[in-house]
Amino acid sequence: MKNIRHEKKSTFSPTRIPLPSSKSESNRVLVIDALTEGENTISNLAEARDTQTMIRLLTKNPPVFDVLDAGTTMRFLTAYAVITNQYKIITGTPRMCERPIGILVDALRDTGAEIHYMAAEGFPPLAVHGLAEQKTEKISIRGDVSSQYISAMLMIAPMLPKGLEIELLGKIGSISYIQMTLQLMAQFGVKHVWEENVIKVPHQTYSPTQFSVESDWSGASYWFSLLACADEGELFLQGLKEDSLQGDSKIVEIMDQLGVKSEFQTGGIKLTKQKVKGLKSWDFTNCPDLAQTVAVTCAIIGQKVDFTGLESLRIKETDRILALQQELAKFNAQLLEGENGVFTLIPSIEIPDEVTIKTYDDHRMAMAFLPLVTKTNLIVEDPEVVNKSYPSFWKHVALLYK
Repeated sequence: MKNIRHEKKSTFSPTRIPLPSSKSESNRVLVIDALTEGENTISNLAEARDTQTMIRLLTKNPPVFDVLDAGTTMRFLTAYAVITNQYKIITGTPRMCERPIGILVDALRDTGAEIHYMAAEGFPPLAVHGLAEQKTEKISIRGDVSSQYISAMLMIAPMLPKGLEIELLGKIGSISYIQMTLQLMAQFGVKHVWEENVIKVPHQTYSPTQFSVESDWSGASYWFSLLACADEGELFLQGLKEDSLQGDSKIVEIMDQLGVKSEFQTGGIKLTKQKVKGLKSWDFTNCPDLAQTVAVTCAIIGQKVDFTGLESLRIKETDRILALQQELAKFNAQLLEGENGVFTLIPSIEIPDEVTIKTYDDHRMAMAFLPLVTKTNLIVEDPEVVNKSYPSFWKHVALLYK
């Protein structure tokens, strides 16, 4: 797909948006399913490229796990290869091989795994040789880098002969994703104890069950943002639940302050434009994937806001902080880095008649800037990057222009 262009549109008639399934839930459930003795019934798996890559690799089980650009898949399948005692080469795209994995490898090695780096120390590609014997049942992992390392260890923990006790060191980021992992494990019969900064998972087996993946709250956030920036409108987002396991459901609380009223109904959630109440600050430690969405929203609607908890954004698909700074500047907004991890969003005063957004091979950059259509004509470069998490995104955007 070449660059995609959307004309300015600031009012939206009531439209139903059929959201994609959660990539985060899907990828965890697929690993748990592969570790379960017996048949599960798993439905509504995500169409995202990351999830489809996970399905393909688990199903075909090739000697080389090429995860492409899927960070979650890289981390989860590294732990999976260890606990299933397989020899695997695990690699990905050039950018994937620049994303650190040393913390997870160290944790797996401490447990007894044999893993070798095939290029730079601390980075993929990896040669995994399985786990012959569990060396310890107690490990420590930093909690402030990536929750995916912790989730990877948790999902294999019940399969270890001695179980596993994980001490989380320092500040714990993206805690909602750790909670999601444990809650999903519980739905497959695995028990745990979490006291202060220690999670204990005894040796046990996963039990077969039926599970349907919820719609994706990360994907939902872009529609909240669009309505927040619009003059008026109403949207209905299908498949979302009020008691969600997903941390990104925090978007309801955030957008209530930025001009979107939410009402849960049968089959999803109704969004209505309302008056902006105002947002002064937000900590994204537990929902970092919402940061780009909220930053763009505030830049468009004139909200100066302090953001914290953005540490993990530098090691995502791109350096998301730098990417945000560069693209926000195109319509005269700024994201200024201050002291102690505080970033200040300075909103735009004047938006040009047309804005072209670069996506940096990052799906969230493409989707987060969509709300610019409410103020100007928008051109998005390399729009197919959305295939990583939300392949039908542009098709759903087209519904708004009918």
